Amino acid sequence: MPTHRSKSEKHAAAKLLRRDPYEVLSVSRNSTDQEIKSAYRRMALKYHPDKNANDPEAADMFKEVTFSYNILSDPDKRRQYDAAGFEAVDSGSQELELDLSSLGAVNTMFAALFSKLGVPIKTTVSATVLEEALNGVITLRPLPLGQPISKKVEKQSAHFYAVTITEEEARAGFVCRVQSSDKSKFKLLYFDQEENGGLSLALQEESVKTGKITSAGMYFLGFPVYRLDQTMTSMAAAKDPDAAFFKKLDGFQPCEITELKAGTHFFAVYGDNFFKSANYTIEALCAAPYREEKEYLRAVEAQILTKRVEISKFESEYREVLAQFTEMTSRYAQEMQAIDELLKQRNEIHASYTSAPPMKRSTSKSKNKGSFKEAKEEDEVREKRSTTRDRSKKKKWYNIHLKVDKRKPC
Repeated sequence: MPTHRSKSEKHAAAKLLRRDPYEVLSVSRNSTDQEIKSAYRRMALKYHPDKNANDPEAADMFKEVTFSYNILSDPDKRRQYDAAGFEAVDSGSQELELDLSSLGAVNTMFAALFSKLGVPIKTTVSATVLEEALNGVITLRPLPLGQPISKKVEKQSAHFYAVTITEEEARAGFVCRVQSSDKSKFKLLYFDQEENGGLSLALQEESVKTGKITSAGMYFLGFPVYRLDQTMTSMAAAKDPDAAFFKKLDGFQPCEITELKAGTHFFAVYGDNFFKSANYTIEALCAAPYREEKEYLRAVEAQILTKRVEISKFESEYREVLAQFTEMTSRYAQEMQAIDELLKQRNEIHASYTSAPPMKRSTSKSKNKGSFKEAKEEDEVREKRSTTRDRSKKKKWYNIHLKVDKRKPC
């Protein structure tokens, strides 16, 4: 008779069967972030559930690829795994990216609800969109430099744009920005062109709320420009409120690509709303007129990196002082209770020095009952007296003999 294993036993067995994330993604241990990302996207597209319906092996492979990428794409988790393997990685904190196009109406509704409640929901670009781009069956729109274009893209769909830059413009730097005045959710995507003419996803930026709009941008300025992944902060804050501050800069990571070469480049705006289309304005700019802004950005991001190191040190100090404060607060309460108890005992000892019998103290409740009873008795006596008085009066009234002469008319 086959034995049934518990959930914990199955989970332990699954841990033993885990493969090396580098092996799963077919990359070496010294691979760059860009190489890992490209390998993940290629394999995720190959094993995506949309393309492999009713294939459990492909579904398992897709989960394994996603799990491996979640470790290797995070610098801290990758460093922990390289040092001590899976045991050093908190599997409970692994984030899954959802493809909304394959969720269905009910699950999409739940995802939207959780997102409204503040739960970070990471989404991925639809496999259909990526496959169409890879096969070259997309519509490309021209994106002239310095000319904003406003459009509306349907949910889980994408608008593709082609922009051409010269050698001089490439050296000066290039910026592509998208914003939405109605706070739509979207992704800004950058694609590499393959040898067969198809496009493969190379970079993506999530839209974030900045004031009264949502925006996303890619900055190719010839030096490392950083991006801020706020999902990491949200996940950490859910476990520890203080982490919302101390982990705020953990997601501050350099972009994989720092500059573009002269030629034609491909961008896309992906509608990432749960139910409705996304309104947006896209703009491509040459950074030549923005020399001061370039230097200012470089200086500010250098200060942010310095601040991240300072905050890391400050966290250790803060945790130590907080532990001491908690200990002192607990001791304060205990000492207060001990003092009150000793003073109470002292008062009782003082009260014992007397030869008089102990006074019986009546509670306020019994006093209230006694006074109420006395008042009630007084009311009853008063009522009896008034009743007796009235009866005697009536008796006197009826005993009066009225003499009426019947012969005389009234």
